[in-house]
Amino acid sequence: MNKEKKYYIYEMNGILLQIISIIILIVMLILTAYLSNTVIITNQDLKLIFLLIIPYLILHELLHSIAYVINGASFKNITYGAHLEKGILCCLCKQNISKRNILISLLFPFVIIGVITYIIGISINNNILVWLSVLNISGCSADLIMFFDLLKLKNFEYSEYDNPMAFGLYTNIDLSKTKLFGLKYIGKAENLEKNNMKKVSISKFSIIAFIIFILLALWLIFLK
Repeated sequence: MNKEKKYYIYEMNGILLQIISIIILIVMLILTAYLSNTVIITNQDLKLIFLLIIPYLILHELLHSIAYVINGASFKNITYGAHLEKGILCCLCKQNISKRNILISLLFPFVIIGVITYIIGISINNNILVWLSVLNISGCSADLIMFFDLLKLKNFEYSEYDNPMAFGLYTNIDLSKTKLFGLKYIGKAENLEKNNMKKVSISKFSIIAFIIFILLALWLIFLK
């Protein structure tokens, strides 16, 4: 064990996350087909899903930040981002937080607007709620991978920084040889750069994608 604490930095494997998201989506569709008939959606359902999916995904990130703050993080150290060219929307907590905080924060949107809303949607046979929940659950691949990876580690503080695809584990335990599923070890550092991103950061690609998505949603709404 090293006496001096350092940040051990891990980066997410974007391709693997997308593959796992697709697998989760397929599993959820099979489960939904078995539990109810809500796997079949009407044109009206599709229009509403297109309208609500972006706000639902934004709510996902807001729930991450709420969980961070409830468990002791400062809101001033939280930033939001959309980097769809990397396949992510993100909420970054750019301060050191406890293992308990990050584990709760990772699961918060998955449970609140994934599992719970899915159960409610199935119970009341609400297609819209079921599909929004399924899409949210399938989009939680990174949260779930990180949850199970970090759950098995001990004696660390967690921190995100200006790279939305990576995070640091601040500890005096040498993690350089530690293999974490879906995560790539990229090195260690004395400090992390945490001051270059705005409170809300949206890439140009994401802006274009949002505009196209909104136009498509409006077209579907007015399409007879």
